[in-house]
Amino acid sequence: METLSPSEQMRSIGIVQEGDPILTQTARPFDLPAEAEDARRVVAQLVANLERVSQVHSFVKGMGLAAPQIGIGRSAALVRTPSGEIITLLNPRVINETSETDEQYEGCLSFFDVRGMVPRPLFIEVEHQDIEGNAKITLFEEGIARLVGHEIDHLYGQLYRVRMRPGVEPIPVSQYRGTGHEWKYPPR
Repeated sequence: METLSPSEQMRSIGIVQEGDPILTQTARPFDLPAEAEDARRVVAQLVANLERVSQVHSFVKGMGLAAPQIGIGRSAALVRTPSGEIITLLNPRVINETSETDEQYEGCLSFFDVRGMVPRPLFIEVEHQDIEGNAKITLFEEGIARLVGHEIDHLYGQLYRVRMRPGVEPIPVSQYRGTGHEWKYPPR
């Protein structure tokens, strides 16, 4: 795998790449709890793929994976925080966000050869469901809000390029390695 580009590496382990129509479509929500078994299967597939991705690349800032990225058009995503916690999101949608934003580099497993400067809200409130269909509202902040927001965008058929400021383009990963850094936030 050493001779493959980062995007080719991701493709080789089952990550759908930019250009596939599934990445531009809105994922179908689960009817929970009626489709709980389907949701469990999709989450298990996401976990397995997340593990494969972790074998190929290390993620200091955390990482995420949405069902469309593994070819499943359902509304499920996982986020692994920098501390290793796994956040499972079923039928998530952002219901509130702060006007306060920051701009940081993001990468996407579906076009992993580049990194882009993406402005995102520092805080987002997300409505989502548990496997029994109970609605929850969770507040995510700073880097975790960035990770969660990125994955929710996938479930609505959006890649991070649509959030970039006009005129700003992603940079090659080789250039990013020279300029990138961990996401930093001031102490509160």
